[in-house]
Amino acid sequence: MRVLIVEDEPNLGQQLRNTLEGAGYAVDLATDGEEGHFLGSTEDYDAIILDLGLPEVDGLTVLDRWRKEGRAAPVLVLTARDSWSDKVAGLDAGADDYVAKPFQTEELIARLRALIRRASGNASAELTAGDIRLDTRSGKVTKAGEPVKLTAQEYKLLSYLLHHKGKVVSRTELIEHIYDQDFDRDSNTIEVFVTRIRKKLGQDVITTIRGLGYSLDEPGARPTE
Repeated sequence: MRVLIVEDEPNLGQQLRNTLEGAGYAVDLATDGEEGHFLGSTEDYDAIILDLGLPEVDGLTVLDRWRKEGRAAPVLVLTARDSWSDKVAGLDAGADDYVAKPFQTEELIARLRALIRRASGNASAELTAGDIRLDTRSGKVTKAGEPVKLTAQEYKLLSYLLHHKGKVVSRTELIEHIYDQDFDRDSNTIEVFVTRIRKKLGQDVITTIRGLGYSLDEPGARPTE
């Protein structure tokens, strides 16, 4: 899953980036409101962490612009402001949740996971398809109760398909959501990761839909092509 952080405090921004990357997210970091608005308007993100007190353009203005542009990615507002009126203003501008500074990193990541799950229609922290389970809290994947070791990119691809279970996902969409903007994106690697996941979890776990992309369904829900 791909996340945008818009935070002007260098140490905090880098700390959040490192933590989220360690948790398996592809992360882009913007350090002012202008850059943050541009990235959020031109790239596809599964969630955005947005500081309100930003240089160039403040966070509330950035958020309001995104919503008026029709950008629907869930936004977690990050702010040092602790008055109820600032929280209300953020939610009214289109934020989905907020965390006030100082905060515990574990709480922020838990809230972020919940936003991404809800945005894709998943209520549980555990994503399943047949006997395959992915725990978004621990990052562990099991098949029939047995742990399965995946590389970081294999995990990201499987996680995205499980979040969008039953839907056809194109290669382009997968590339946009499992890589950050600085990564050398190559569509051929998607097929490589799919092949590896099939070897580890079963040949029928991911279905190729010719000319469209890939789908991950409950067993027997869609014929293999």
